[in-house]
Amino acid sequence: MKPIEQNSLAVDANPAINTSQTVFPILLALSFCHLLNDTMQSLIPSIYPMVKESFQLNFTQIGLITFTFQVSASVLQPVVGAFTDKRPQPFALAVGMCFTLLGLISLSLANSFNLVLLSVGLIGVGSAVFHPEASRVARMASGGKHGMAQSLFQVGGNAGSSLGPLLAALILLPYGRFQVIWFSLVALLAIVILSWVGGWYKQSLSHVAAKKVEKAHQESHLSKGKIVFAIGILLLLIFSKYIYMASISSYFTFYLIDKFGVSIQNSQIYLFAFLFAVAAGTFIGGPVGDRIGRKYVIWISILGAAPFALLLPYVNLFWTGVLSCIIGLILSSAFSAILVYAQELIPGKVGMIAGLFFGFAFGIAGIGSAILGSLADKTSIEYVFWICSFLPLIGLLTGFLPNLERSKTS
Repeated sequence: MKPIEQNSLAVDANPAINTSQTVFPILLALSFCHLLNDTMQSLIPSIYPMVKESFQLNFTQIGLITFTFQVSASVLQPVVGAFTDKRPQPFALAVGMCFTLLGLISLSLANSFNLVLLSVGLIGVGSAVFHPEASRVARMASGGKHGMAQSLFQVGGNAGSSLGPLLAALILLPYGRFQVIWFSLVALLAIVILSWVGGWYKQSLSHVAAKKVEKAHQESHLSKGKIVFAIGILLLLIFSKYIYMASISSYFTFYLIDKFGVSIQNSQIYLFAFLFAVAAGTFIGGPVGDRIGRKYVIWISILGAAPFALLLPYVNLFWTGVLSCIIGLILSSAFSAILVYAQELIPGKVGMIAGLFFGFAFGIAGIGSAILGSLADKTSIEYVFWICSFLPLIGLLTGFLPNLERSKTS
């Protein structure tokens, strides 16, 4: 069955699904919406110093805010991915963004700690829908360049994450938390764009069905035991990456204020620099993985950050800023490579795998942030950063992953 050819978008998009062509308008739209989505999400940790002072919170409660957001975002993601693998929902992306819109409005008006938790939970639900579905559409539009497509999608999100602290320093900190409500306009813009993407997705469903039939006849060359073992290693690598990232995204400002006595606004600038480096490094992993193999990218990304992470707790303010940017640049290339590697391990389960790994990443970051906050209350924020500096060493486990590219050609 051919899609409706009267729709000019469907005519333009069809070759990208049937051949090796890449639908860059869709990829760029998804990347831009990822930027908008993660800009809004990154406002949450960016206003932590303000919320901590307003409601007289301790670090454990700060960690609970992150925990609530991350868990609400993580629990639903595998469910959404598995459901839409069987029953595609073209306009789920726009509907999910509506939850983010409600969360932003609620957060701007929150007058209690419990209402803050509810607000970030709503934003988390929006994220739970957005990430697996957008990742699926990015793969559809990749034209076979899966690593490049995931990296382009991811770079938008990381760029958005880097903007949160900067916007907080320029808008929220000087003028108050109520200014969060203006970001609801950003959510409305994302809803409009994602509705257009949903229209492309809807017109392409017949091609998606054809690909599913094709994938159904594909089986991994590895045994089930080896696949489970490899997935377990990948999840451990996600654990090391996202616990470490949580320590910086949630507590880097407090670390700089406590150890070096910088102002809140200046600490946000350092956080922005780290997150910008993350955004800059994100695009490297996918295309390089397409060329040399994803296993090697994972090696370089996670284990390569270890020497700089181990050095970070011992340097002055200047080198703290420099090393944090180097760490962000190196570490950020891992996720796209890990996600595509996992999708190649289990063909035909794009949504489920995306939901599992996005969900696990969000969940482990939330749990880690809560634990790290409690540890900071019992010890010190500097001790937390010293403990976390050892996490990238888990990258040594990459050596146990099978080389999928070599196996395919053998």
